[in-house]
This record gives sequence, structure tokens and C-alpha cells, in this order.
Amino acid sequence: MSEPNPLLEPWTGPFEAPPFHRFAAEHFRPGFEAALAEQRAEIAAIAANPEPPTFENTIGALERSGHALDRVASVFFNLAGSHTNDELQAIEREIAPALSRHRSEIYLNDALFRRVEALEARREKLGLDAEQARVLERYYIAFKRQGGGLPAGAKARLAGIGERLATLGTAFGQNVLADEKDYLLVLQAPEDLAGLPPSLVAAAAQTAADRGLPGKHAVSLARSSIEPFLQFSARRDLREKAFRAWALRGETGGATDNRLIAAEMVQLRAERAKLLGYETFAHFRLADRMAKTPDAALGLLHSVWERARARALNEQEALQALVAEEGGNFQVAPWDWRYYAEKRRKALFDLDEGETKPYLQLDKLIEAAFYTANRLFGLSFVERKDIPLYHAEARSWTVVGPDGKEVALFIGDYFARSSKRSGAWMSSFRDQRRLDGEVLPIIVNVLNFAKAGENDPCLLSFDDAHTLFHEFGHALHGMLSNVTYPFISGTSVAQDFVEFPSQLYEHWLEQPEILRRFAVHHESGEPMPEALLQRLLSARQFNQGFATVEFTASALVDLGLHLEPEPGAIDVLAFEKKELERLGMPDAIVMRHRTPHFQHIFSGDGYSSGYYSYLWSEILDADGFEAFEESGDIFDPAIAKRLHEYVYSAGYSRDPETAYKGFRGRAPSPEALLRKRGLADAPGADRVKATRS
Repeated sequence: MSEPNPLLEPWTGPFEAPPFHRFAAEHFRPGFEAALAEQRAEIAAIAANPEPPTFENTIGALERSGHALDRVASVFFNLAGSHTNDELQAIEREIAPALSRHRSEIYLNDALFRRVEALEARREKLGLDAEQARVLERYYIAFKRQGGGLPAGAKARLAGIGERLATLGTAFGQNVLADEKDYLLVLQAPEDLAGLPPSLVAAAAQTAADRGLPGKHAVSLARSSIEPFLQFSARRDLREKAFRAWALRGETGGATDNRLIAAEMVQLRAERAKLLGYETFAHFRLADRMAKTPDAALGLLHSVWERARARALNEQEALQALVAEEGGNFQVAPWDWRYYAEKRRKALFDLDEGETKPYLQLDKLIEAAFYTANRLFGLSFVERKDIPLYHAEARSWTVVGPDGKEVALFIGDYFARSSKRSGAWMSSFRDQRRLDGEVLPIIVNVLNFAKAGENDPCLLSFDDAHTLFHEFGHALHGMLSNVTYPFISGTSVAQDFVEFPSQLYEHWLEQPEILRRFAVHHESGEPMPEALLQRLLSARQFNQGFATVEFTASALVDLGLHLEPEPGAIDVLAFEKKELERLGMPDAIVMRHRTPHFQHIFSGDGYSSGYYSYLWSEILDADGFEAFEESGDIFDPAIAKRLHEYVYSAGYSRDPETAYKGFRGRAPSPEALLRKRGLADAPGADRVKATRS
């Protein structure tokens, strides 16, 4: 390419944000090639340094290496998830194994490992400050867990496994996106809209228009589209059709079938764990987590499972009674649960989502999330119009601290589209660090809310609102980071701790003070009536048996797959079926993420053997919010200050247990989780105490 590559040039625009308007697909291959070559040279120089290893010439140098690669990769993989196309997907298939190979070249470099190992052996004598000591410790652990110090043959095999897993993980995610993109349930006749509230009819019209069918109505496989349809549609035949398509993503039998991909990934992970000296992949993965052992994670999951299953079976009986009352001659099926649960909620609490949605506007809930951050941490948010972003629907805000100084740039990308993978997540285009000068973070929240009709506000369910607050909690964890070294910046913490700041933040959404201020009617501007608000809050623990069962089943299958010491040619669906039968999974409930589309654990390694972490972190968030409740002030300044210091700004500068105790003043109380989910009065509640040993 004769012209300069904008990926590699200095970014001099506002906030030094990526100039998205200048990037094209053809920039990425040469951009990666140049950035990889640059870091290879940097690593070679560190490893070959004739001077004895010091923190600065080894760890400091590692932290300064790969700057160009970080920039190119952050832009590329954010686009690959949030606004991809055929060209980017082809590059992703090429670059994922190349990056894995590059990572292996670093962590399996024997000369480099020996320098890190020598420093770790003398860590207490190096005169390091607390953060430097922590960074050195984490580097040494990372090298060991990647195979540093192993024989050459084992290292070569580990590199090959890593490369193959990167290829498979990319294919898995792209297959799920393809299945979601290819499916559309078109609601052809007026009777196909039976039961749908006006806001959902408008969203279905917009979905159809976005997919080239103006004047029609349609449901996609985005969770924000299909779940409300399953909740309200009076057409049982259409609910079944949509649900089956949703549940069968990744196992359609064609080119996008993920079953063999998942099976091979399980096999390779088991082999990797054995090479590293662990009994199973789950043992390997949890050894560097708060849980420490699979038994600890399983202890929590099983103790919650017993109570949740009993609650869910009671819920199922109540739904079956509703079917009978209506004259239905069928057993409640998975495509019926949400529909009849909505009817039951109306009967029990005089509450339905169609009544609350008009008060839950996306823009007002964004304001609510910002307001909460202001009250807790003194942050303010100023929307930017001068920063070109990667999609017209994305928005950006400068984040300003209580001292008036800029803290971060925040990007919000809220609407579902066919170029975006499903789900909701936080990521970064640039992480915070102070090494060689202050570098402010650029953080993005990506969600998949269904767009409303043109000129209509986007109205959310209460679950959607929770998702928004959850991801913004992650965003704050990245934006408030205040460390020197990028290796421990922001959300680079233990997997079963990373969900704590995000899940904790959800609690503020449910506070009357927040809802009274921001839950206002999209037409009249009137606040949600107090009686409706109280009914909404009183129903918070409704259907918790179902919600806990669908989550916990997924977490148990994840751990079960990765506890297989010799998985061989495992049939992942047969394993899933057998595990659910052993657990006594209610027939009317399906795992929240069935194995062939379980992107948390197969689209990369992020949550493999770690889906349990949401529940583990929920002990922390439930107990942590009780600190504010006990004080009588949900914005208590002293508690918020400790939360900022020990959690949101600390990155991985402290061990998670130490960080939590610094915030709370003690270890967490597991019973808080049961209280939050309304399971505290169920049999066996006392056994949860054993899971935190």
C-alpha cells in the first residue's frame, strides 16, 4: 500500500480517538503485519539484553512493547464484534491464529522467561513499590500458565494448541452470528401480532424495515427482539417456531454447525491443562481465580441449584394451572414459559411489562446511569459530536472527574443490527495507564436493544435496563482505572471478580430515588406512578426460580465439560443432555446458553470453566450493596470512596479478596446472595457458607 496507513499514524483528533472515518478493511492486514513485526523486534531486544535483568529493562520494557499492535487490535476486534462484514470476518479468520502464534512466541521465549523468573525469585529484594511488585508477580504467573520453563516439545505443542483454539473460537462466533443474521420470523398477517403491545409492534416494524422489508413486521434472534415476542405473543405456534430457531443456533447441521468445533475445543483444552500439570482444564483455569478449585465453584452452584430447581418446579405448576384455566390441553413448554409467566406476574402483582415500558426510555436510563456515577464518584458526562465513530448510531461522551479534569472517553452503541454479534459487552479502544505519561481510556458499551420506529423513543424492559446498568458498571471499571502499568489496568482482574463492579452497579437501578427521577412517561413526561413503581419493585424476585435454573444449568454444563480429564471425541450435545438429566432439569426450561451457541465459553477462552463467575460475583455484589443500605444512604460518600479506591480504580493492583475487604471492611457474607434472589428460606441455605473457604 503506497499511501500511509491510518492505523499506524499518530491519532491527533479529539481525545486522540481512533479516526474511524479513515479506516478501511484493506488497512488491517498491513497494519497487523507492521505492528507484529515491531513487537517481535522489541521482544527480541528485551530477551537478548546482555545486562542483568532489572524490573525496568525487562518488565518495564515488556509493558512498553506492542503499542502499535494494541492500537490495531483494539480497533479491529471491536469492529469484528460490533460492526463486521465479510471482509473483516475473512481477516479475523486469518489474524486470530497469527496473534495466538505471536503470543506463544513471547510467553514461550526461554530467554525472556528466565529474566522474568530471575526477577520473581528476588522480588522482595528489588526495592519495588506495591504496584511494581504486583505487576512482576502477575507476569511470572502469566508466563508459567502459558508454559514458560517447560521442555521444548511441550512448548511447541502448547503453541499449536493455542493457534488451533484461536481458529476454532473465531469460527464458532462467526457461525453463531451467521445463524442469527440468516433468521427472520416475518409476521405476515394482522393476527400474527396478537398479544403484542404497541411498543413491540413498532419495534417489529423497525426490525423488518432494517432487514429490507418496509411495511412488514418481523422478529429477529436478537435477545431484545425474541424474548419480548415470547413474552407477549398469543400465537403459540409462532412462539414455538421462534424459540426453536433461537435454541438451535449453532446446531443446524450445515456449514455453521458448531458441535464438532466445541468438541475439539474441549479436547484441546484438556490436553493443554495436562501439559501444564493440571488434572483437568477446569482445575487449570480456576487455580488463578478467586474460587481456586472446581469443588469450590461446584459447591456454590449445587447449593443454589437445589433451591432454584425447587422454586422453578413450583413456578411451573402455577403456569400449568394457568394453561388449564384457559382450557389449554398441553404441558408447559419452553416457548410457553415467558408468556404464562407474564400473565402470572400480572395476576400476582397487577403488573405487566406493557405498563412499565412506556416509562423506561433508553435516553433517560442512560441519564440515570450517568447520574448515579455522578453521585457516587463525582463524574459528569458531556456528549461529543466532533468525534467520528464507527457507526452512525454510536454516541460518545467525555467523562470529567470531580476536579474538572478529563477522565475518559465513553462510547455507547445501543441498537441491534445484523453486523453486530448478539449479547452485551464492555470493551476498550484504549486502556488507562500512567507509564511514560498519563494515557486516558476510551471505553465502549455495546448492547443489542431493538430499535423503535422512526422518531419514536426506544423503550426498554426492566431486564434491558438492568443490562444497561450492568455494562455501564463494567465501563466505570475501565474508565476509573488509576494504575501505572497496563498489564493490571481496568478490568484485567480475576474472572470471578470482574463481574462484581458491574453487578453491584445494577442495584442502583432498583432504588426508588433513581426510578422516581428517571422513569418518566415517554409522551407525558410524568413520573411513573408511585403505586406502579412499588409494584415493579415488589416483583423483583418474581420468576427467580426460572432465571436461576437457566443460568446455573449453563454454568454446571460448562464446568462439567471442562472437568473431563480425557474427553476424547466427546459428543457435546449428548454430554449436555446427560448432565441436565442428572441435575433434574425441568422440562419446560432450557439452558440460557446451549452448548452449540455458548459464546461465553467457546468464542475464545474468556469464560471457559468460568461462567459460574457471575454467581460467584453475585455474593460480592449482594453483600457489597448491603453496606450502602446499612448506612441509610445509597450514595454514602465514605463507602463510595472506599469502593472507588479498592475496586473501580484499582485494576488488578490487589488480590481480589484483599480488595473486597478493603472496601467492605470484612469478607463477604454468602447469605446476601440468597436474600437477593429470594432463596434464603429454601432448604439447605446454610450450606452456601462452605463455598467461600
